[in-house]
Amino acid sequence: MSRIGKKPITIPAGVEVKQDGNSVTVKGPKGTLTQEFNPNMTIKIEGNEITVSRPNDQKENRALHGLTRSLLFNMVEGVTNGFKKELEVNGVGYRVQKQGKTLTMNLGFSHQVVVEETEGITIECPSATQIVISGPDKQKVGQFAAEIREKRPPEPYKGKGIKYADEHIRRKEGKAGKGAS
Repeated sequence: MSRIGKKPITIPAGVEVKQDGNSVTVKGPKGTLTQEFNPNMTIKIEGNEITVSRPNDQKENRALHGLTRSLLFNMVEGVTNGFKKELEVNGVGYRVQKQGKTLTMNLGFSHQVVVEETEGITIECPSATQIVISGPDKQKVGQFAAEIREKRPPEPYKGKGIKYADEHIRRKEGKAGKGAS
């Protein structure tokens, strides 16, 4: 039995969960999320708890059991607390700033890199070298953070580029450090 799948999800106060067939809508203070789930999974909303069960022990259903419960939990968590990813910009002359709904980045290119804020995502720049991406949908926040990081991934020699705040860059020695005796 899936250890994650059989855990019930507690619905906090101020969160409304509606089920329409195999699609679930979660509404809370941070927004509304809707997701379609596999029809094999049985989702029950009883009082302030959501439970997920599966019809049998086939491999596909066992895999979907834990996935469905995790996705539902992330939806509930997202509309109550939200999710955020923090990015750091390292490098001489590398900086970011927010102008309206656009993020303008100087990343050592001959041009500025401009990224638009998408629906359901909020970008903040507490300093010239920090980016905070937040929103209720965990998947969208992670994807958007990955797309920004992709604009200038950190390189291993000097560590220049955009990295996650909790990411550690494995550094390499340059040419001079290799054969020097």
